[in-house]
Amino acid sequence: MSANNAFHIAVLAGDGIGPEVMAPALEVLRKVGEKSGLGFRFTEAPAGATNYLATGKSMPDSTIKLCEEADAILLGACGLPSVRYPDNTEIAPQIELRFIFDLYAGVRPARLIPGVPSPIVGADQRGIDLVVIRESTEGLFASMGKGVVTHEDARETMVITRKTSERLFEFSFRLAERRKARGKPGALTCVDKANVFKAFAFFRGIFDEIAAKHPDVKTDRLYVDACSAMLVKRPWDFDVMVMENMFGDIVSDITASLIGGLGMAPSADIGDKYAVFQPCHGTAPDIMGQGKANPTGMILSAAMMLDWLAEKHGVESAAEAGMTIERAVDQVYAGGIKPMEFGGGNGTADITRAVLAAL
Repeated sequence: MSANNAFHIAVLAGDGIGPEVMAPALEVLRKVGEKSGLGFRFTEAPAGATNYLATGKSMPDSTIKLCEEADAILLGACGLPSVRYPDNTEIAPQIELRFIFDLYAGVRPARLIPGVPSPIVGADQRGIDLVVIRESTEGLFASMGKGVVTHEDARETMVITRKTSERLFEFSFRLAERRKARGKPGALTCVDKANVFKAFAFFRGIFDEIAAKHPDVKTDRLYVDACSAMLVKRPWDFDVMVMENMFGDIVSDITASLIGGLGMAPSADIGDKYAVFQPCHGTAPDIMGQGKANPTGMILSAAMMLDWLAEKHGVESAAEAGMTIERAVDQVYAGGIKPMEFGGGNGTADITRAVLAAL
């Protein structure tokens, strides 16, 4: 924590609607900080496709240095479909930061908020409250930028290591234990394809080793195809799920769709020392500048940041502030707010004003 007794937050607003959803999140943090006695110092820095067009780099060195020195990193959506590296891949500082700061645990909560429609029949009565933990530095993404392409074929390599898997599973079991202490089921499911690939059998074997150290956590093992089928039938049967990078990339979009869409979904990429918090959605250039963007995912990502800061620094008031934000969001949706994202008439300003009033 900074010497001036305020949390120093690196703010990377990004591209497209990134700045449009970042501004409400900062307003919410300032408001909840006033109520809870927390201090924040926000330092903004460039990152993303716009910076790449101007400088030829997704992030300047000064942005990386700021992220290294800050207590936490808030990241808006980054990248634009029309802006590409020479190999035709998109500008993605959100992925680069995971490798730079060894952010191996991608945490993707999916909680159905009262008043938000779900495509799953019965979800409004049964509820959805689960967390996908996506390994974020290895798996199929380990070969990002390193794949080999010839005229005849293209090859990418999946990498799963013992060191990262052990840290990932320990993180996952600790999260399941914390959820159990808060009244959740506290169950953990390993999702893989161990019946086909040796790498996933290796992954599952390490999971079993770590599970033996956490006997109070109920565990399960599922193949990713079966897991996906179950998620769209009975998502309330899941609590915490842990999986490889690419599987997590896909499954976390499925779970976000179950709770109203990507605009409702927060996320974090967490390592042993650093953490980045950002919404799950993209930059949505088709609605940029129109006031239509849903800031809820970004606001809830800020709440996740407060919970992480509380655990890291032992500041219990930060955890309470995060829960205060979640309760305010629940209140405004239960009260009838409906983003344009799922057919409503409420834009960025409406949702922001409602959450601030609820605080």
